[in-house]
Amino acid sequence: MPREFEIYDIRVTVVSIGGLSVCGMQVGDYFEVVESSKVQIPAGKHFCLYAMNAVFPLIPAKQRRLNENDWLETDMLVSCPDPEERLVMKVERIKRRMMDSDELT
Repeated sequence: MPREFEIYDIRVTVVSIGGLSVCGMQVGDYFEVVESSKVQIPAGKHFCLYAMNAVFPLIPAKQRRLNENDWLETDMLVSCPDPEERLVMKVERIKRRMMDSDELT
């Protein structure tokens, strides 16, 4: 019997850079996490590994609907750990989908 659950695809977009982007990031650069665990970056683009690592711990929570009063439900901005760069990213839900937990590990 299928065990379906609701999950969101996520887009993480650079919304501001207050310093020098040593890794070459630009406002508007993004990556997506789709189908629970697949990371997609647009062809010909890149995304800084360290900026991604700042966001990754929040992804499982942002993929699920939480209590409306939970800070993880309402807060969307994450900073890159490089203090000189002052890069800020926005985490958004872009698509809701149903998945079957029997098809996942």
